[in-house]
Amino acid sequence: MSMDPDAGAVEIAIEVAYGLPDRQSLLKITVPLGTTVSQAIDRSGIREKFPAMEVNEVGIFSRKVTLDHVLQEGDRVEIYRPLIASPREMREKRARAKTS
Repeated sequence: MSMDPDAGAVEIAIEVAYGLPDRQSLLKITVPLGTTVSQAIDRSGIREKFPAMEVNEVGIFSRKVTLDHVLQEGDRVEIYRPLIASPREMREKRARAKTS
């Protein structure tokens, strides 16, 4: 945690993570204490790196949270991509492929 001398506000260090199968990004930024997940995503600039990114589900260290969740020092905001197929469908597809 650091103190911003200009604003007099406490800032916390966090990370914002997003990835595609062929490209990932982990951005380390500081935000004012009290910042929400949504605000951190906007402030990080990650939307410029991934313009087609849709923010449907998010988490902190693999634990799903809402966009209005207030961040703490050291949190890693993870932006999840929608599943193409459910894990169950994928297992069934692999099982069928083995028996053919």
